Amino acid sequence: MKNYAVAVLSIGLFLMLNTACGPGKTTENKKLQGSWVSKDGKTKLQITSKQFILDEDGPIKEDYFLKGDTILTSFEGNQPYTRFVIQKLDEHQLNLFFPDSVTVEFSR
Repeated sequence: MKNYAVAVLSIGLFLMLNTACGPGKTTENKKLQGSWVSKDGKTKLQITSKQFILDEDGPIKEDYFLKGDTILTSFEGNQPYTRFVIQKLDEHQLNLFFPDSVTVEFSR
């Protein structure tokens, strides 16, 4: 009986933490939001409060959420998430480490 109670409490705690910290809760970062252009001018990026829009050969709109210094994107909520790591972020510059192990420098 004791083990059953511990298991139920553990599952409940896990579900509460997962709900509170999961992808449904978007942490807004005003510095991140806006229009960005890569240093070479080939890639455009627009980040709104809800969408991550990457435009290399045509716009690709994806939902996103932040987890620490990582942007996790997904098309219509599908998994697995695509990870972009923020290496540098200020008012005028954004350096993103792309999933293909390339760092792209953006500016406003």
